[in-house]
Amino acid sequence: MFYDYHIHTQFSGDSDTPVRAMLDHAILLGRKEICITDHMDYDYPDHPNLFTFDIEEYFSTLSALQKEYSSTLTIKIGIEYGLMPHLGERLKLLASSYPFDFIIGSSHVVDHMDPYYLAYWEGKTEEDGILRYFQSILENLDSCFDFDVYGHIDYIIRYLPSKKKSYSYELYQTIIEQCLKKLISMGKGIELNTSGFRYGLNAPNPRVEILKRYHELGGEIITVGSDGHKIEHLAYDFKRVKEILTTCGFRYFTRFSQRKAEFIPL
Repeated sequence: MFYDYHIHTQFSGDSDTPVRAMLDHAILLGRKEICITDHMDYDYPDHPNLFTFDIEEYFSTLSALQKEYSSTLTIKIGIEYGLMPHLGERLKLLASSYPFDFIIGSSHVVDHMDPYYLAYWEGKTEEDGILRYFQSILENLDSCFDFDVYGHIDYIIRYLPSKKKSYSYELYQTIIEQCLKKLISMGKGIELNTSGFRYGLNAPNPRVEILKRYHELGGEIITVGSDGHKIEHLAYDFKRVKEILTTCGFRYFTRFSQRKAEFIPL
């Protein structure tokens, strides 16, 4: 597994890792191709500019590095959108204004709160908080269309107040399947995000049951990413990826160029 399609660098509000450090470490690890996908979360609660960056500087920096590293590493220019229902047109404009190779759409904020913070959970049971998160994905999909893959669909599980390391897939199966069917009907993919292992969940994000059900429902587009914010996160636990994907029924994973998917045999 030589492709890492979810990486954050100095352009993301939650990373101070220089892009060049990520690239050099990717080469050290024997990666063939990586996609830089820094955060663009407009209207993040209380800190609206925390997860935004200068897009012109971004493209200028990454384009120069693409040329510099062309003989040793393929670098794709991506981005991770923070999806919210009112941002559909703004995100569509950004996507059409720059030549991205790949766009992740993710849910980081629900009802103007990030589940990372305890404020989201106040007045909710954990079950209600998880259900509301999956409901918000459907709401996002009604207005946000210009992305390629939905990121870490069960992101919320990282931040349960009880510190549980798992949750009942069966309890949320109906709403999860609605999300998956909607994504498939829109021609969108999902990702196998290995950061779940790094967070101690003993599972990727999303968990294997979701990956398998996505495939059973006819989903084919799946990327693999570490969600790395530091060099030590790069390609985290990628040794597990092939077995997970084949167990779920996949014969291919996906890379992107100029927003077009290419399927790579496992």
